[in-house]
Amino acid sequence: MRRLFIFAAVIAVLVGLVGLVLIRPKRVDQTLLDGVTPDHERGEVVFYAAGCASCHSAPSAAGEELLELAGGRRFETEFGTFIAPNISSDPVAGIGSWSALDLANALFHGTGPEGQHYFPAFPYTSYSNMTAEDVASLHAFLATLPAVATESFPHEVGFPFNIRRGLGGWKLLYLEPGWVVEGDLTDQQIQGRYLVEALGHCAECHTPRNGLGGLKRDLWLAGAPNPGGKGRIPGLTADQLDWSEADIAEYLKSGFTPDYDSAGGEMVEVIENTSRLSDNERFAIAAYLKAVPVPPIEPSSE
Repeated sequence: MRRLFIFAAVIAVLVGLVGLVLIRPKRVDQTLLDGVTPDHERGEVVFYAAGCASCHSAPSAAGEELLELAGGRRFETEFGTFIAPNISSDPVAGIGSWSALDLANALFHGTGPEGQHYFPAFPYTSYSNMTAEDVASLHAFLATLPAVATESFPHEVGFPFNIRRGLGGWKLLYLEPGWVVEGDLTDQQIQGRYLVEALGHCAECHTPRNGLGGLKRDLWLAGAPNPGGKGRIPGLTADQLDWSEADIAEYLKSGFTPDYDSAGGEMVEVIENTSRLSDNERFAIAAYLKAVPVPPIEPSSE
């Protein structure tokens, strides 16, 4: 009996150690960035396509203030309230001391410079599909933006969601690099897929989530409840968005719908970003959205 107990204890310890290894924060191999030359102009495109200022500028920022990435915006969810951190070029309060590799670790694996897990309110589940070239270029562009000494506020997340080690298990389940919409896509649709699924992280709002906060990929872009509890975020699939590609591209440029209505709510800031993209990029987004499969079940039955 004593031997059986010891054997069971050893097995439990081994299982625990294996579990700790599996959920440890992952890092990018330095060789991924070897030989990559940052492109400042491309970095600016990535900055706007990825919507960095929409989350990390100050809550009341407007105009040029949107480039002062002091953080402080609050995002309420059923798991708690997440407060966007300072990602300005300040080396102490912001991320001015980060290397391109540090940024790659955050974007690809949700891992901080000190080896901590980031909460997926930071959409690394989408950014994990970025190219190394775009990460290096974004890092170079961020370094040119103003340094702001504002300290970041801690997230307001209660037990058990505040246990960051547990996020390693969440990542095993839901951090799935790779494309959702595949098949015989045109070059334009492939470009749009990169802008929507990776940089624009559109699914983070327009796709419903399960009880653990993982995206329901079988309902990709089918619409979702508003995390703030008010209303519903609309679907972007063809059965719900019957606009033409030209209509979609124009909306992303001017904010005007085919019915001459205008964008409201958080889409105002999204369009602030997409309006800075090229016409080709906006039409690529529209072409991709037309290629997204209509979900097999009604979004209302999620």
